[in-house]
Amino acid sequence: MIIISANVNGIRAAARRGGVQWLADANADVITLQEVRADETQLHLALAGTALSGWHVSHVPGAVKGRAGVAVLSRAAPRAVASGVGAEFVGTGRWVEVDLHVGSGPDTVTVASAYVHTGQAGTERQAEKERFLEAIGERMSRWAEEGRKAVVTGDLNVAHTAEDLKNWKGNRGKAGFLPQEQAHLDAWVDECGFVDVTRALHGPGPGPYTWWSWRGKAFDNDSGWRIDYQFASRSLAERAVRAEIGRAPAYDQRWSDHAPVSVTYDL
Repeated sequence: MIIISANVNGIRAAARRGGVQWLADANADVITLQEVRADETQLHLALAGTALSGWHVSHVPGAVKGRAGVAVLSRAAPRAVASGVGAEFVGTGRWVEVDLHVGSGPDTVTVASAYVHTGQAGTERQAEKERFLEAIGERMSRWAEEGRKAVVTGDLNVAHTAEDLKNWKGNRGKAGFLPQEQAHLDAWVDECGFVDVTRALHGPGPGPYTWWSWRGKAFDNDSGWRIDYQFASRSLAERAVRAEIGRAPAYDQRWSDHAPVSVTYDL
């Protein structure tokens, strides 16, 4: 099973730049999207004309038009769909999860698409971000207790360690590289037993990065952040055999400011 996670930075813009076709050509089984920034009709129009137009779409738009929005696209019909994590965040367009039957046996895999907003140190927006990270951790803890095969994919807007961003010294004290944010990811690993699959398969950093500013020479100099992840339950992570970052060959071939994260699970 190949799962690709991609912050598309607006599905309609990504379609114009060739991103939807890139995803359609990637031979995935599941594609999770963040920052869809579209309603149901607009999303389906963006997928039209590609192989993805026949896939099952589980989409939760943002509460504010043109903002946020997450989706899971799957070849197989979901057995169940849930659209929120934590009562505070229902309807915000930041979380959707689906249960998918895998293979010919009884296995079910839960796949979540998460979009964690940027935050700003010392503000209520930052406090909200950390409450959302805590709510995700509570869901992961429950999955662990249930023994589920599950994976949280998406844009978490947190660089877990100094290996996950180029200019870590210059970003100390800033949102995205705060110890209290990183502590949530630590807990997902240490307390919930989830595995950062890209790091596990890639080995030590720096990088590989998944986000670069559109401005300046950040992309050309590979001055980026790794903020897009697949955190898999241990039973699923043990089946992960390959992880790739779909970094564009050149600046003018980018279709988002993020690169997609692809993981192959041998199920």
